[in-house]
Amino acid sequence: MKYMSHDESGWENQRAFLAVLREGSLSAAARALGVAQPTMRRRLDALERSVGTALFTRSPAGLSPTDAARALAVHVETMAAAAAAFTRAASADAGAVAGTVRITASDVVGAEVLPSILSGLRAAHPGLVFELSLSNRVEDLLRHEADIAVRMVRPVQAAVVAKRVGTVALGFFATATYLERHGMPGSIEDLGRFALIGPDRETQDLRALRAHGFDFRREMFAFRTDSQLAQLNAIRAGFGIGVCQTALARRDPALRAVLPGAFRYDMETWVSMHEDLRRVRRVRGAFDHLVVALSEYAAGV
Repeated sequence: MKYMSHDESGWENQRAFLAVLREGSLSAAARALGVAQPTMRRRLDALERSVGTALFTRSPAGLSPTDAARALAVHVETMAAAAAAFTRAASADAGAVAGTVRITASDVVGAEVLPSILSGLRAAHPGLVFELSLSNRVEDLLRHEADIAVRMVRPVQAAVVAKRVGTVALGFFATATYLERHGMPGSIEDLGRFALIGPDRETQDLRALRAHGFDFRREMFAFRTDSQLAQLNAIRAGFGIGVCQTALARRDPALRAVLPGAFRYDMETWVSMHEDLRRVRRVRGAFDHLVVALSEYAAGV
């Protein structure tokens, strides 16, 4: 790959590259950016000329990134995150409780818990706009991929303001209908007779459970998915017994606790933001609101 000066490749060409990288084809990338496919092709060709090497090869699945593309990907991802953070920062005055706030949370917390919390904040401050990224990946607040993160692990970055809001209890749950049909397990060892719901791969969830003395393994599960939201919906559908946040289960009258005295697992819950955003009122206001509301959620209020 040849040396490229700063003015040889515009951001629009790099955005095209990132879109193809994420979407896997020119047509899908063009739709994502709202431009014509020939425009995408021209921008990608221009970028390949500027770096002096091919960035994608054709495959049956679409466009596959070359080694050069993979090497460049981390840099363009960082640029995209910075551009998005710039747009959020420019969405309103720093002293106003208005503008865009980007929040990242796990799929269950993001889909099941945060909407009602953010609805209340929006009612109090109609000028706020929320972007919600459902991801179990620990997104880097230092790179401004999000303004606020809600995570079940303690943040380790030095430049991050973090608040522990409590512990969220997990337990085994199933629908009353499923338990009426199949009976109630008498012990942890007895669970093998039932349809269990759990991860498809060796996940952090499984490792954490084993560290607490619960030896659950992939082959035990009759319904396997790494999506915690899909696991929750399988429990609700009556497929079998799975792990669910106790506070969520309380909201569903169809769910019943299974072996509550034998199985319980608590997850620490943290709300964090970059320390540079403490004086940005919209971010600080959302942060403080989330701390209070999630503290109540964790406490079962």
